[in-house]
Formats: sequence, structure tokens, C-alpha cells
Amino acid sequence: MSTTTAVAPLTTQDADALVAAASRAAEAAGVTVSVTVLDAGGHLLAFRRDDRAVLISGETSTRKAYTALQLNAPTADLVDAVQPGGLFHTLPTALDRPLLFIAGGVPVHRDGRLIGAIGVGGGAPEQDHAFATAAVEALA
Repeated sequence: MSTTTAVAPLTTQDADALVAAASRAAEAAGVTVSVTVLDAGGHLLAFRRDDRAVLISGETSTRKAYTALQLNAPTADLVDAVQPGGLFHTLPTALDRPLLFIAGGVPVHRDGRLIGAIGVGGGAPEQDHAFATAAVEALA
């Protein structure tokens, strides 16, 4: 007998809510950003780039979300791990994957299970992290 209970996946409605919350937080701070939301399989659920956000922010937001999802940790917590001597020092170049160890990616959990991730790019790393965290907290 299995005692595993199903956890509802991240929906497109959830993804839209995450994008809206992160965008509101960034707008309130006067920062233009891109926001990416991925489901648990790493598939794109939602993406938005502010009209004035730097173009590369779209790529960085996606890579931050992917990194947070794959390692099930906020990218802000992983920055030191990829420095020389760090646990993941060779990881950014060891894999042919779009990992990015800059603050702004945050995993999304429901009932303790990983269901996706959000990435924000365009502001300073600590701002991007704050916007992504605010979005995840608003979803809860």
C-alpha cells in the first residue's frame, strides 16, 4: 500500500501569478526585469520581459530558473559553491546545460515537493533574488 499523496503540479495559472508578483515587486523597486517560470520537468510555463529590460535578462532569468530547479536550491545559496575550492566549482563547465550561479533563481515547492522554479534577471542579483522570493511567497 502506497502512502504517497499526489501533489498538484505547477499550473499555467500559478505561473502567471508568479510572473505577475515578481513583476509587481520589480516595478515597485523601479527595476525592469525578465521573469521565467519552469515546471518540474524544466519546461517553460511562463515568460515575460519588460519592454525596457536588457535583452540578456531573458536568457539569465531562464538559466537561473533552470539552475534552481535542477539543484533544488535558490541560486543565491549556490554562488559560493562554484568559486575555486567550492563543492560545485567545476559544475558550470562540466555539463552541457544552461546553469547560471547568480542570485535570482528560486525553486517552487508545494506540500514539500519540488514543482518548478522561477528565475528573475535584469536587476542586481540581490534584487532579482528578492523579486523571485516575493513571488514564491505570494503563491503560497
